[in-house]
Amino acid sequence: MFEFLKKLVKKKPLKKVASKPKPKKPLKKVASKPKPKKPLKKVASKPEKGILSFSDKIKGGLKKTREKLNSQLTELFLSNKIDETLYEELETILLTADVGISATTMLINKTRESVKNQNIKETSQLKNILKIHLLDLLKTIESPLKISQNKPFVIMVVGVNGTGKTTSIGKLTQIFHSEGQKVLIGAGDTFRAAAVEQLIIWGKRNNVQVITQKNGDPSAVIFDAVSSAKAKNIDIVLADTAGRLPTQKNLIDEIAKIKKVISKCHQVAPQEILLIIDANTGQNAITQLKVFNEAIGITGLIITKLDGTAKGGIIAAIAKDIPTPLRFIGYGEGIDDLKIFNAKDYVEAMFE
Repeated sequence: MFEFLKKLVKKKPLKKVASKPKPKKPLKKVASKPKPKKPLKKVASKPEKGILSFSDKIKGGLKKTREKLNSQLTELFLSNKIDETLYEELETILLTADVGISATTMLINKTRESVKNQNIKETSQLKNILKIHLLDLLKTIESPLKISQNKPFVIMVVGVNGTGKTTSIGKLTQIFHSEGQKVLIGAGDTFRAAAVEQLIIWGKRNNVQVITQKNGDPSAVIFDAVSSAKAKNIDIVLADTAGRLPTQKNLIDEIAKIKKVISKCHQVAPQEILLIIDANTGQNAITQLKVFNEAIGITGLIITKLDGTAKGGIIAAIAKDIPTPLRFIGYGEGIDDLKIFNAKDYVEAMFE
């Protein structure tokens, strides 16, 4: 009996069928690698309006002209002596900058005189002498636009297609409107739908009325614009006209007709006839000016796109060959990139 009880005690307990789940090993915490910090982008701060002076902006606009002239003149003036070879090379440099034959000849002759009279021996002094004579030449056409009190002051705007005529009208609108002038635009370029649309946008931006007619006669549009301005006591009327090539005499005659129509509506008008010239056209600008001047009598100029050319000397050619008051210059796409022409700032921007 005791032997039986001993066997019972020694007998192993039955194993449970349901095996206990093995304890899960705790997951190892993987130290996450810190994400590399992206370098902060440098935000180019936009200059506040009015920070850049006119001279700073025109320097930027004449960058191409200045870089070309300076590189050539610097190399030239490294010469050890002032002789005929130097003058010949200087002549070539000025001609390639579109200064023109007559203006170049005058500048070279003036420089020769200064060298002789002042007994100058150093070539390094020639640059300043050239700047002085160029400034004297450009001063002859430095003439800001003056708005007379005989309202409305009608500005007739003409020029070849592609010179920036419509854009210039828009910028002039902004300038006059910001000065407190009441402005009205006559969209007389009825042959180009985009021109009318552009002017309507400018008008809305400046809260200025734009007179238009679908498929209307340009003269009729401008007549309506001037008549409306007289009735509403408007200060300034900007009269757009269709782009014309100097070779298209019949089309030039149409512009002459618009001028007559304006005079019938307002006896003293147009008080200003602005020709828009693209600086990139080079010496062809002289031809344009002569043809338009003979047809309608140009009283002022706006030269545009000076930032797109390395030949900013065209202004000197105009000043010498057919001196006409230069009212504004354009040197960029910005709304404020149309400024009153200042001869001193212009020369400094060309040669600095």
